Amino acid sequence: MKQLLDLRGIVTVLNTPFLDDDSIDLEGLRRNVRYAIGAGVAGFLVPAMASEVGKLSARERLQLVETVISAADGTVPIVGGASAPQQSDRLGAARDLVRLGCDGILVSIPFETEAMYRADVQELASLNPKFLMLQDWDFTGSGLPLALIVDMFNEVEVFRCLKIETANANAKYSQVLEVTHGRLHVSGGWAVQQMIEALDRGVHAFMPTGMHHAYSRIFASYTSGDRNAAIALFHRLCPILAFSNQHLDVSIHFFKRLLHAQDVYTTSRVREPIQPFDAYQERRAAELIALAMRVEEELSNSAKK
Repeated sequence: MKQLLDLRGIVTVLNTPFLDDDSIDLEGLRRNVRYAIGAGVAGFLVPAMASEVGKLSARERLQLVETVISAADGTVPIVGGASAPQQSDRLGAARDLVRLGCDGILVSIPFETEAMYRADVQELASLNPKFLMLQDWDFTGSGLPLALIVDMFNEVEVFRCLKIETANANAKYSQVLEVTHGRLHVSGGWAVQQMIEALDRGVHAFMPTGMHHAYSRIFASYTSGDRNAAIALFHRLCPILAFSNQHLDVSIHFFKRLLHAQDVYTTSRVREPIQPFDAYQERRAAELIALAMRVEEELSNSAKK
């Protein structure tokens, strides 16, 4: 019988920091990793969509992963992102990530037919990652068929985790947990918008960006039995989530600006193409960054007492 993957809590998706010359700020990335570990995160996912992965070269992707593995120094698991439009590119990225020593591999595979999807998963599994995390990505529909998820879980030994990001994701969390008898690790990315409900349903991990102290404290409070404290802190974050989760580009802008304001990243630079903030977004982002910094500072100070 497969054992449940022991990865519970906040698995931070790292934004890629850039210097003014558009090169990757590797020291800023190291600072973010150390800051997040100090705040209590359970692991990292890199690179992924929040990392502006489509704007990175293959070498830059490897640089990110190498730097994170080195900075984490074995304290938390590292999940390497191998997603790409073509299977040949996914395989190439996955080989590199296995070679680098990632604890797991995440991949998003476009769904066309069940036969093609199964074949792609089996091919990736043949590379023998420590575990394979599939990204069930479909913002307009229900994503991967439930029966297919169950079949692959039973047939593919390394398929241990499903990251669900679909329309009505909360219902799917419960469905997947029920049909796999809770043995398939279930995580969510944009699930932080409904974090309390997802925790109520038994989701094992969440994959947001930034606000490391706040997310980690919500998870810790809930799992220690203090649901009311988790809800109270989550409610403080709701205005930030309402703004930042409008669009992936808004989220990237916002959390890079927050990390820059916290002196974690040297700049808040993003790579083009990306939707720019207009004057209204600039004003609201500044207000909410101030709120996020107050919350993070309060939690950091309370943890030191």
